Amino acid sequence: MASLLRAPLSSPISKLSDKESVDAPFAKSLINDRRMKQCKSLSTGLTVRGLNQSNRGHLAKASKDSMDIESTTVAENKVVGRNQGIGGVEVLKNRFLEFKESNYLSNSKHYEKLAEAQEPKYFVIACCDSRVCPTKILGLQPGESFTVRNIANLVPPYEHGPSETTSAVEFTSTFSSIRDIIVIGHSRCGGINALMRNSGDNGKCIEGWLSVAKSARITTEAAYGYLSFEKQCQHCEMESVNSSLLNLLTYPCIEKKVTEGVLNLHGGYYNFVDCSFEYWTLDYRPELEGGSKYGFKNHSVWR
Repeated sequence: MASLLRAPLSSPISKLSDKESVDAPFAKSLINDRRMKQCKSLSTGLTVRGLNQSNRGHLAKASKDSMDIESTTVAENKVVGRNQGIGGVEVLKNRFLEFKESNYLSNSKHYEKLAEAQEPKYFVIACCDSRVCPTKILGLQPGESFTVRNIANLVPPYEHGPSETTSAVEFTSTFSSIRDIIVIGHSRCGGINALMRNSGDNGKCIEGWLSVAKSARITTEAAYGYLSFEKQCQHCEMESVNSSLLNLLTYPCIEKKVTEGVLNLHGGYYNFVDCSFEYWTLDYRPELEGGSKYGFKNHSVWR
């Protein structure tokens, strides 16, 4: 059945040395001392808009009382970080503080509203591949999308039983604000590559999870077995998206909303090799029989 939905393809924190490896009670002070020497103002002297004097004093208190704390801006922190070779979680801390200064505090009313409740417009199901970040490539903002990421962006059928993805599908069905579910596949997916190799030498959890997309592999091998392995994987990356769209319809809460016309199911394919995005919508016609129920519409490629 999934073959009926085939979308057309377009042409550290520094490690302690052995000598420095000490008991846990002393490790924290040793690491902190090293950080202080490298960049004594990085963590506590930020001048953040919206903080009163007492809050800034509280931040400064977090450092050693004997040190003179220099107040720096986020921009200065970034320069210091580059000059000192700061890595690991220090990079993430700087990015968070920059986000707070440049985004959170300047949009405080929006975040105050989000603190009360969320009303997302989209439900996005994507792969957990580090090269595929739906919030980045689609410009999704906080509060705009409910998102689940898993290996190979798969949606198990309803009868599969509880999992983080199935529970998310049921949970999002309670949001009347969500009108669109988007399953996003991508190029050079390691999960799909493992699925197509079908070697059986992956971990037990991985093998069990990839079995969800077994029909996509079988369909791909039957239709495109004459192509190179790389091309077969590319077809399967799309076929697995279509398989997930069909699986979404096995959830009573989803099928009901789609039938009523208040929810749309979309497929997406992000090719990070040429930075293109292929998009299509599942056309579900429950009044018809068999495979005629399913079709495509609104197919386009964004370049």
